[in-house]
Amino acid sequence: MATNAIVAPISLSPDLLTGAEWSSAHTRDLLQLSADIKARPGRYASTLTGKCIALIFEKPSLRTRVTFDVGIQSMGGNVVFLDHTQAQASLGARESIADVARNLDRWVQGIVARVYRQQVLDEMAANAEIPVINALSDKFHPCQALADYFTLTERFGNLRGFQLTYVGDGNNVCHSLMYLAARLGVHLRIATPPDYTPLPEVVSDSKRVARETKAKIELLTDSREAVSGAQAVYTDSWTSMGFESEEKTRTAIFQPYQVNAELMSLATPEALFMHCLPAHRGLEVTPEVLDGPQSVVLDQSENRMYVQKAILHTLF
Repeated sequence: MATNAIVAPISLSPDLLTGAEWSSAHTRDLLQLSADIKARPGRYASTLTGKCIALIFEKPSLRTRVTFDVGIQSMGGNVVFLDHTQAQASLGARESIADVARNLDRWVQGIVARVYRQQVLDEMAANAEIPVINALSDKFHPCQALADYFTLTERFGNLRGFQLTYVGDGNNVCHSLMYLAARLGVHLRIATPPDYTPLPEVVSDSKRVARETKAKIELLTDSREAVSGAQAVYTDSWTSMGFESEEKTRTAIFQPYQVNAELMSLATPEALFMHCLPAHRGLEVTPEVLDGPQSVVLDQSENRMYVQKAILHTLF
């Protein structure tokens, strides 16, 4: 990487909705750009000068809200926060999502949205010419997955052939990890209960790309088999927002998928533990693992900001 110039933006889709919009080369370039922004933030301090970004949140947030807000301001931009976390103020209730997007298109230069339904993001992007960034939906969490792989590249360098295991629910985080594993050449094993597997269309598309990059996507139901020999072990909440009514049932079903010291002992000795947070100690992960020396959860959290700044720099 050149050290005497700002890393050039990458030519990408005008929106980031799933992570599947990006080629393997673009994904690697964005991780390289994230590293440069982390090392030399001053070089990117004027990227968003004169620009205002709308943050639309239907779900509560700590990491996503703060990292986008601070990241945008550190690049010279301004933020307008639209709070839709109250049920009566959900998107589409007062006026159509298309009308919201068309209006915002006249006032701001970008939209970052954390929503319950992926369809909301798709409709916004279809009705606005400004960039729309998925800050979390029911199907995808691309900003998180990019930060996760950036965290791994900091520790291990090139991730081709890297052995990553995801244990738990085949949810939005799992989907984005799959899309990006395929593009980065990662060997990803996913262990879920039989009725909680990832979406078939995401699996199919990920495996299609994986054939081109020599990545591997494996679906298993045995967590011990999946973790054996892993270089990093990743888990997420068993009950995502929107599924609270299923919590009791899910807790019973997912108990064999808890990441604890015994399960981690099956991975390589230097294996890292990963979690997108917030974590539930004693459920999907034990305190000794979450707070132990193998855990990089705070690195993942910190790196959200640098990856998101790279996304913004690229799209603008």
